[in-house]
Amino acid sequence: MNHIEQCENLVKEVYRHFDASHDFQHIERVRKNAFDIADTETSANREIIELAVLLHDVSDPKYSTEEKREEERIIKHLNLTEEKEAQVKDVIKAISFNGGHEVKAVTIEAKIVRDADRLDAIGAVGIARTFAYGGAKGRLLYDPSETPRENMSIEEYRSKKTASVTHFYEKLLKLSDGMQTKKGKELAIERHAFMELFLENLRRETGEQL
Repeated sequence: MNHIEQCENLVKEVYRHFDASHDFQHIERVRKNAFDIADTETSANREIIELAVLLHDVSDPKYSTEEKREEERIIKHLNLTEEKEAQVKDVIKAISFNGGHEVKAVTIEAKIVRDADRLDAIGAVGIARTFAYGGAKGRLLYDPSETPRENMSIEEYRSKKTASVTHFYEKLLKLSDGMQTKKGKELAIERHAFMELFLENLRRETGEQL
């Protein structure tokens, strides 16, 4: 069994306990996005990309109270070389939005996986995931009295339970502009437009200024 197969078997057990916004289907979609982008970036290391995709949410602070515990446990089990382990960890560090306090994506692998993950946060799937997560956490669909926040700290971004629609303005509508690869930018255009159309229709149906 190779490293990818080992890793996939281990992470599936972790993602089985997450809600539908961050389950293994999310990982499979991100992997497909990453491979689509990697096809246009011939210098990219696909093994590093795939390992980072598989591992990138196992220690997500939305689900884990012990930072990096699962990620470290699984990586240790894989017995990667020090170089590969460092590369995978560097990619994972560069993925999270963190309320706009993101780590710079330097390598092509980090840029690809960041774009692949953020593509799954926008468009039709992104809309579905936003409301799946909001429902799992008992959040309002929308709150016209809520003002989207700017210049948040990481703690502020993670601690306030905003309505699901507010999340579009605080994060999702900002992701298209931050795509790192040419292919990622191209794929983000249609998905971003679909979110804007969705929000416009929601405003019409609710009669609210959302």
